[in-house]
Amino acid sequence: MELAGQTAIVTGAGRGTGRATALELARMGADIVIAELDKANAEKVAAEVQALGRKALVIPTDVTKQADLKAMAEQTKKQFGRIDVLINNAGIYRAAASLDVTEEHWDAVLDINAKAVFFASQAVLPVMIAQKRGAIVSLASMAGKVGSKTNLPYNASKAAVVSMTKSLALAHGGDGIRVNCVCPGFVETDMWTKVSKEQGALLGMSAEEFTRQRKNTVPLGRMETAEDVASVIGFLASPRAGYITGQALSVDGGLVMHG
Repeated sequence: MELAGQTAIVTGAGRGTGRATALELARMGADIVIAELDKANAEKVAAEVQALGRKALVIPTDVTKQADLKAMAEQTKKQFGRIDVLINNAGIYRAAASLDVTEEHWDAVLDINAKAVFFASQAVLPVMIAQKRGAIVSLASMAGKVGSKTNLPYNASKAAVVSMTKSLALAHGGDGIRVNCVCPGFVETDMWTKVSKEQGALLGMSAEEFTRQRKNTVPLGRMETAEDVASVIGFLASPRAGYITGQALSVDGGLVMHG
């Protein structure tokens, strides 16, 4: 119960890695704020959190709107009196060859995957600074560390998360706030279904064949689960990671093995 008495906000907690993270943090003792636009999924996860004996608060949040993110922080503070952990999990994926990337594609991916990470962090920081404590963990990706022929905006958005993590960690280490991100590899969630379909189509193969090919490149020999990611996020949010900040931790089965 390393997070007993703490409050954690998880954006996009309605499914996939966000849901797994919300449940992991609840198991560690935290009360959970589910900042999620999909009401039905959010309510389901809230019930799962409550079944673990923790409090759950659903806040409908469009992470691309600064006003929504400010309201998310305000409502959390009002309900729980504190914000100890922010997990920037909400994200989208879209593939396209570089010459086919439209302005709308670029803006949609960068707004959710990068801009929202900064403004969600900015929204909770005043509370964390006043508390002299806090942990922010964002979802980057191995895509933030490597190049891609077919999803440049996504890779750029995740590289931005890595960069913002370092800057926020530097700016707020003296306030007792740790800021890190995780870089997953091939995680089998609803997002992967979209990745395998879109990338497979671009490369002229079925989604199943694309997944099989990708799995064969993983040194640990299997695809990643949402729980694989959530357990590392839980560690980074906990006192066990009390001397870790500004890091982009690869959780990818060995796919990216450089500094």
